Amino acid sequence: MPKIKTHSGAAKRFTITKTGKIKRENAFANHLLEHKTQDQKRGYRGTTEVAKADKKNIKRMLGVG
Repeated sequence: MPKIKTHSGAAKRFTITKTGKIKRENAFANHLLEHKTQDQKRGYRGTTEVAKADKKNIKRMLGVG
């Protein structure tokens, strides 16, 4: 059976840590920021861990066991 190709869109959006966690950027931080509070915008910075329900699909797209 051939190797599975990495999904290039997923590869740009997710990173896997050494411990196996999958990190992603926060949503809602790119546009329409005028009406959002400074606290909201500050909360969108950085990264968060992917939800447990999505991990299996994302790992498959990234070509990780």
